[in-house]
Amino acid sequence: MTTHQVDSYGPTVTTNDRTADPGPHYEIRVAGHLAPRWSAWFDGLTVATDDDGTTAIRGPVVDQAALHGLLQKLRDVGIPLVSLTQIPSTPPQ
Repeated sequence: MTTHQVDSYGPTVTTNDRTADPGPHYEIRVAGHLAPRWSAWFDGLTVATDDDGTTAIRGPVVDQAALHGLLQKLRDVGIPLVSLTQIPSTPPQ
């Protein structure tokens, strides 16, 4: 049995009483401009530069351990963290 449900965090698909949720979505804002090719290094998250001299790294993160791993990657290469925000996921059209 498969059911579909949408709440404030986006769609949740339940199959055989198991939830297949991609996880909460985050925006990690860093100082400087990173090229879109950094997306692969950040586990497929979207990398977009802004005119204010920052880069936004956005997308779903499976769990807190994965989020801490992403932040650790930033720290390890010396990319300054500007902000971290949980954002609502967008349900598919």
